[in-house]
Amino acid sequence: MRKRILVTGGAGFIGSHLCERLLEQGNEVLCVDNFFTGTKDNIKHLLDNPYFEVIRHDICFPLYVEVDEIYNFACPASPIHYQRDPVQTTKVSVLGSINMLGLAKRVKAKILQASTSEVYGDPEVHPQREDYWGNVNPIGPRACYDEGKRCAETLFFDYYRQHRLKIKVIRIFNTYGPRMHPNDGRVVSNFIVQALKNEPITVYGDGSQTRSFCYIDDLVDGIFKMMNSPDDFTGPVNLGNPEEYRIIELAKKIIELTGSRSKIIFKPLPQDDPRRRRPDITLARAKLGWEPSTPIEEGLKKTIHYFDSLLHQGKI
Repeated sequence: MRKRILVTGGAGFIGSHLCERLLEQGNEVLCVDNFFTGTKDNIKHLLDNPYFEVIRHDICFPLYVEVDEIYNFACPASPIHYQRDPVQTTKVSVLGSINMLGLAKRVKAKILQASTSEVYGDPEVHPQREDYWGNVNPIGPRACYDEGKRCAETLFFDYYRQHRLKIKVIRIFNTYGPRMHPNDGRVVSNFIVQALKNEPITVYGDGSQTRSFCYIDDLVDGIFKMMNSPDDFTGPVNLGNPEEYRIIELAKKIIELTGSRSKIIFKPLPQDDPRRRRPDITLARAKLGWEPSTPIEEGLKKTIHYFDSLLHQGKI
């Protein structure tokens, strides 16, 4: 029998890839999105599929549907978007989680929460393991997202303990690929768009801060492995690429791959911006048999091709 699967945030970057893969696996998919950062362009190629349905809805309000599984991905995920309306960002993480957990409880569905590496804040432990409790500024400009996601994890585990709900929690590290929002302010999309336009590439700080970059296809593989893992493995589990890159190295690589005439310029580092970010994926390897396999150059070429096509269509 086909599973009926709900994906909140299904028109977003990760959510749209998730919907696509779930349909390929023969499932019936209900995509729910309020289109704050998600776009119809991300899912328009799925609209003719009879097993795909879209509802415009904000999960801060209850949703009454019948489903077998829930993937909760509804939340703006880049600083430029989640800081635009910080109160709403906290609401979607907290109230949205309460509503989705309530739905899962009512229909006895298994539910997966898309948490984030931001729960570790500006980490004092490197690389970050799941048993590290983090170093988060609870009143800073990033707190609406960081603390919202931390509270969402709390709610998931309280529903697990109190109601024996089947939960899965993943902590997603930097992910990139086609369908990223061109104006999300993230480092990969920023650099690629600036390079394709031959504009100065903006590096914050001195560029020595590090990130790890996981290609979208690898991440989706990890998400499915987690959802289909034994019920007694709840997570949280890190999903990301353990290879660490300095931001300045990424800028130079993108200039090389695009053949850009862009020059690198430096600006002050934003408040509470993490200096180092790299996942320890020992748990994912052991419990899920998962690790990313896409080389960064291959992933960047596919992402550059996507943004280049948007540029030629006049969409950026």
